[in-house]
Amino acid sequence: MSVTEPSSLPPTGKDGSKSFPLGGELLASVVVFLVALPLCMGVAIASGVPPALGLVTGIIGGLIVGIFAGQPLQVSGPAAGLAVMVWQLVEQFGLVGLGLSVFICGIIQIIASIAGLGRWFRAVSPAVIQGMLAGIGVIIFASQFHVLIDDKPTGSGLKDLFMIPTSFLKAVSGSDGSIHQTAGAVGLMALLAIVGWSKFKPKKLSVLPAPLVGVVVAIIATTVLSLNASKVEVPENMAEALNLIWEVPDAMGFLTNGSFWIATVGLALIASAETLLCATAVDRLHDGQRTDYKKELLSQGIGNVACGLLGALPVCGVIVRSSANVEAGGKTRASAIMHGAWILLLVIIFPSVLAFIPKAALAAILVYTGIKLFNFPAAKALAKKGKWEIAIWATTVVMIVTTNLLIGVVAGFMLALYRLLYDFSHLDVAIKNEGNRYDVMLEGAATFMSLPKIAAALESIPDGSEVHVHLDNMSYVDHACIELIEDWHERHPGEVILETDRLVQTPRGSTLGTAS
Repeated sequence: MSVTEPSSLPPTGKDGSKSFPLGGELLASVVVFLVALPLCMGVAIASGVPPALGLVTGIIGGLIVGIFAGQPLQVSGPAAGLAVMVWQLVEQFGLVGLGLSVFICGIIQIIASIAGLGRWFRAVSPAVIQGMLAGIGVIIFASQFHVLIDDKPTGSGLKDLFMIPTSFLKAVSGSDGSIHQTAGAVGLMALLAIVGWSKFKPKKLSVLPAPLVGVVVAIIATTVLSLNASKVEVPENMAEALNLIWEVPDAMGFLTNGSFWIATVGLALIASAETLLCATAVDRLHDGQRTDYKKELLSQGIGNVACGLLGALPVCGVIVRSSANVEAGGKTRASAIMHGAWILLLVIIFPSVLAFIPKAALAAILVYTGIKLFNFPAAKALAKKGKWEIAIWATTVVMIVTTNLLIGVVAGFMLALYRLLYDFSHLDVAIKNEGNRYDVMLEGAATFMSLPKIAAALESIPDGSEVHVHLDNMSYVDHACIELIEDWHERHPGEVILETDRLVQTPRGSTLGTAS
């Protein structure tokens, strides 16, 4: 994600919709549409649902969420970050369960917005968020690698990862027929086009998004060379793809299923966190209207209620489309709204155009997306911040890949919480001696739980010594610890000095000295 310097963008109007002419928004909306179109279908396929349902979510993300959004430049639609969770939900409860789950997810988001919980969804360690995205990236890469050669994913992130060499041999040797070789060739061409365009695109054509270039290259290759590659299946009448939950009598039976509720609440939490973190990232891309988190969460809830009623994928704020919107010159909510209108017009007027898109090209887009989600530079930056941060990141990634998204995020969050408790309770004590002077070096946090360790260190010092207790490296010292030092001083003759660069108040006005 490239960041545009805030000073290069003029401010938006107070409501985020009045300061700029429609022409600039029109161009931005077309760019976002071209980015969103292949991603909507690709995410749908990765989620185990028909591509049409991804398009429906893209339309709702523009025409409904875009109108009410708390961050006018954020673009919403089906998110690759939710593909794993949605796939697991569909495998367990089917498309009927998906619709009901997304509907309830929207209700939860609306209630959370009304309760003012929007900002609390951001109370997650950055290491957990980066680990979540990286874990999702690994799973998307592993599963879509198989789709890229017209093979089927196994349904397990770990198995998909281990089966990549086998699938690669299928594409190279053609032992199971030429279809794997053909699909692999088309997918490779699309992937090379995406990477090449991202790295070396001409300035005059920089407005064209790399995913679109990859799809166009794949379409031209399959048409000109008459390649027999599987194509996207989109019904001429989009209504045929919908799963209206009020028309399915079995849908309400899931309400008594505990596993269904766990999956649904998890979906609501992950979708909300990803959306609001995306909105925060969008704030950094421009100097216009800041995000209203309560309003943004409400708009996502309304959008997911609509998606759930139609049996479509959940809607979520997505950074790829949002950053494309800003970079293309979008300044108001009009561009996000119009991009949904272009998707709607396409599926109504020219649905047959979509049938020319090879599935391998969409898989190539998601393979590239998975690699980007892993984000090696972000992992390196976390490693520089300390072993705890990289441990939290690694735990989240490994648990997501080996179990599922929700367990992985919870594991990362629990480790981050343990780290917090450790920081507030851990104390290192060291004693340095030179002649009659003893320096007691304290580092960490000194609470009532640290009293035995501090007492043991002090009791080891001979009577009559000059004792310097160093507090400079302390993050916290409570009165219980100061009182312990004071009591020890009263029972042992000698001088005790607190070495600190901050004010220390003793509880009983003792004769302890302080030195800065």
